[in-house]
Amino acid sequence: ILFQIFDAFKSRLHDSNSKVNQAALEAMHKMIPLLKDNLSPVINMLIPAMVDNNLNSKNPGIYEAATNAIEALCQHLDNYLLLQPFCTKAQFLNGKAKQDMTEKLA
Repeated sequence: ILFQIFDAFKSRLHDSNSKVNQAALEAMHKMIPLLKDNLSPVINMLIPAMVDNNLNSKNPGIYEAATNAIEALCQHLDNYLLLQPFCTKAQFLNGKAKQDMTEKLA
């Protein structure tokens, strides 16, 4: 059921409406500490949705919300769960997003 919930939720993480997008990222930031490693089945789906476009956003609210959500992942999930999706994102992103993901990997 977790997969079904986050499959529906992921599209809000990169919604074309910036207020919806930001609210979804902020909600994600609040959910991560509650769910912790229970997110492991959906982490490969969530990280791209959280990172793509959001870390390169010119909207400071979206960028901050995405950064906070990524930081929450780093604080509350086991690093082995994050290694592969972070490596993939760092490899294929550009600009500030690539720099941010590379720093998280380091």
